[in-house]
Amino acid sequence: MANVFPKWANFVPIKIIIGIVLVLIAITSIVTYYFTPKYTRVGYQPTQPVAFSHKLHAGQLGMDCRFCHNHVDESAHANVPSTSTCMSCHSIIKTQSAALAPIRASYENDKPVEWVKIHKVPDYVYFNHSIHVNRGISCVECHGRIDQMEVVHHDQSLSMSWCLECHNNPEEKIRPLDKVYDLKWKAESKEAQLEMGMELVHDWNVNPPISCSGCHR
Repeated sequence: MANVFPKWANFVPIKIIIGIVLVLIAITSIVTYYFTPKYTRVGYQPTQPVAFSHKLHAGQLGMDCRFCHNHVDESAHANVPSTSTCMSCHSIIKTQSAALAPIRASYENDKPVEWVKIHKVPDYVYFNHSIHVNRGISCVECHGRIDQMEVVHHDQSLSMSWCLECHNNPEEKIRPLDKVYDLKWKAESKEAQLEMGMELVHDWNVNPPISCSGCHR
């Protein structure tokens, strides 16, 4: 009895299996590469309930980050400023501004403004904010030039590999403590940064964890 299917049909199942495997590999590669914070978070710029300009406050007016985020050097988490912090200035400045109506309403009704969180790490990651700023890591390293942002956006990926780059080479990022909140400050050169950085790492005994348990507790 003659064969119903041609001889080449014997290889069709193998080709189908290989094709499925290649498609799965491609999908996995795409998800692994593009579904990371670098692509899903960087540039994230939500609309806030109040149009607060960091460019005006931190840049033009030169307000210190700690005036609003007043526990960044004491707490594991950077606090969102309370309405009373806003009103400490705006009870006498721009008291009738329509743009600040939500702030006044929040203060009068004792209900917090529902700010939209921009920078965050996964729940399974331990990050202590105070440890970093008290060891010479500036706000700008994670948040970018906030003082130049009219509307704040997610600047860095905050991914594991991104964090490890700094943990492996802290001398490239560390700076004097009096320059941590000076977002425009830079060392005179890369060589100067490395020389100063290595000295600070030695003097402060900076030894960032690079094992899993350092951040996944």
